[in-house]
Amino acid sequence: MTKIKFGTDGWRGIIGKDFTVPNLTRISEGTVHWLKNSFSEPRVMIGYDCRFNGRMFAEWVANVMASNGIKVFLSPSFASTPMVSLATSKKQCSAGVVITASHNPPEWSGYKVKGSYGGPSFPAVITEIEKNIPDLVATYENRFEEFAESRQIEYYDMESLYINHIRENFDLPLIRKSGIKIAYDAMYGAGRKVFRTLIPAATMIHADDNPGFGGTPPEPILRNLKDLSTAVQSGGFDIGIATDGDADRIGIVDDTGLFVDSHHIILLLVDYLKNEKGMDGKVVFTTSCTNKIGKLAEILGLKYQVTKVGFKYICEIMLQENVLVGGEESGGIAIAGHIPERDGIYIGLTIVEMMAKSGKTMKELISAIYDRVGKFSYDRADLHLSEAGKNRVVAACERKSFLDFGPSLPVESMETIDGFRFNLPKDQWIMIRASGTEPVLRIYAQSEDRDSVKKLLEITRSKIRELAS
Repeated sequence: MTKIKFGTDGWRGIIGKDFTVPNLTRISEGTVHWLKNSFSEPRVMIGYDCRFNGRMFAEWVANVMASNGIKVFLSPSFASTPMVSLATSKKQCSAGVVITASHNPPEWSGYKVKGSYGGPSFPAVITEIEKNIPDLVATYENRFEEFAESRQIEYYDMESLYINHIRENFDLPLIRKSGIKIAYDAMYGAGRKVFRTLIPAATMIHADDNPGFGGTPPEPILRNLKDLSTAVQSGGFDIGIATDGDADRIGIVDDTGLFVDSHHIILLLVDYLKNEKGMDGKVVFTTSCTNKIGKLAEILGLKYQVTKVGFKYICEIMLQENVLVGGEESGGIAIAGHIPERDGIYIGLTIVEMMAKSGKTMKELISAIYDRVGKFSYDRADLHLSEAGKNRVVAACERKSFLDFGPSLPVESMETIDGFRFNLPKDQWIMIRASGTEPVLRIYAQSEDRDSVKKLLEITRSKIRELAS
């Protein structure tokens, strides 16, 4: 029997191998056990993204939960993770469930659990669910139609709720009047209908049905956004925005087609919300993010905190304190005034609003940030290693075997908040960390320019392959 273990953001498995109806039944029962122990009359919001059989999987989870006496609200169509989280909060549900594997390749699906507050579940909740996932698979009749007729399962229009929420929080007329030309890459994901409705003038890319995602994993990072970059350059667009499979992560390209990573986006948001909107609060970011965020926070007189990788750690702080911006390297960002959840579309519109109000291009906005914190470049590489090889590399990191990353790049210090971050001279660093959502070893690098980052990554790859062999 498959051991079901949540990663940094939900449980994920290959469809037909690990992600099966029996295993979905088991994880649903674990969730039911937690719900019944925690709430007198639990209510659950369920949504699903554009992956293969998402609707069928979501209906089965709804059926299992309704069979156990839980009231279920179900999206009538695919929905982004932020839409499910917002609906969970607004409808005052006990929890939300999203059938999604986020940015993973198309053969994967997954199961995320959201808290009543509209954000990732706390680690203690996930532990409780995992602990109560049964080894044996219970037998359930498919009574979905019966439950729908009795309204034990009720369809809920998350899309309209989300659209109205956006319209209340953004000056969309200003964005339209600004003349800013926007290209939006939906990456065949769950953001496509909402973005088209909110910004009708935007040019849509990869916005049709394609559960195979066109052969490219729906992760909005540099190597996956070549089509968006080309479209922006050839079409004279001011900005290109991309969101991942469940639309909670963002990637941006500027008017020249150059990729703008989440580190730069976080810096822009901190500056905009503090200086232009007069907002205050703590800045929270994961250890895989650039240290320039902390530097800008200090310049602006803001407190900051570094967490483990995983938005759930940021969410916990957002619920306890006043957080201005919370973000992670992978493109998941949240800001004050919205739910404590990553939201690619919400963040993208905030950046466009910033451009509209300032009259500046992305390059000009980033240049102003560099004037204060210094120029930098960043990239990430994923290495697919055997489990034994991955363990050898992690053990070498624990033994502090990495003393340098080249003749003039000695390790000055090491941080172990989550993974292993090696601080090098001249504000450069390398980080090595095993992914919590995929069977890969991730390496991250920061340096002064793109060529230097590539060199750092190549040196690290070479060291890792030698250790792993």
